[in-house]
Amino acid sequence: MLSVNNIAVNYDAFLALSDVSLEISEGEIVALLGSNGAGKTTTLNTICGLTNLKSGVICFDGKEIQNMPAFDRVNLGIVQVPEGRSLFPDMSVQENLLIGSYNKKARERRKENLEMCHEMFPKLYERRNQIAGSLSGGEQQMCAIARGLMSIPRLLILDEPSLGLAPIIVGQIFDIIVKINQEMRTTILLVEQNVIATLEIADRGYVIETGRTVLSGTAAELESHEELRKAYLGI
Repeated sequence: MLSVNNIAVNYDAFLALSDVSLEISEGEIVALLGSNGAGKTTTLNTICGLTNLKSGVICFDGKEIQNMPAFDRVNLGIVQVPEGRSLFPDMSVQENLLIGSYNKKARERRKENLEMCHEMFPKLYERRNQIAGSLSGGEQQMCAIARGLMSIPRLLILDEPSLGLAPIIVGQIFDIIVKINQEMRTTILLVEQNVIATLEIADRGYVIETGRTVLSGTAAELESHEELRKAYLGI
């Protein structure tokens, strides 16, 4: 489905990515791991068209998209739930969800998708008229994920969905990710600092350091990799 080949990205004189490559097949959950500042979010933003490439190629369904505007990538089904949720805090939960159905295909299925989100996230239905900024952290993350689902993603990109949440809520978020993948047949690219929980649900993963892909493999292979266990699992 997605192929990222040797991409490089500059922020002015700073080389944020120098050589990142990864592939995602339809139906997978793929983890993107790395320390803070390694280039994970830059990689996601580049896939989504929010950052300009210096070099490299990005293909979706076999078609090069690196020069395609971000909104056209959303129309293809590439949808990101950003780190920090980025909700509109002064708008209601319902209004935030409806914003997710902006593209033409999603507008045509707005009612159906809204019902699906309410079924998947009952709390959001209960709080549909509540101001989004007044929700708890876990509820805000659910709202952000539901807003992404309103866009009818084929590839859902999640950037640190468990950040700042209580452990019991983190477990719920990971259960939701698995449900989206299995029941909705949505392919997922997941960036997470919670490496253990991530590798428990992922099919495969990539590790990037200082803007380069340095390791890849199945979730089981990465979990048993000695350097990864020392660096990220504290073992």
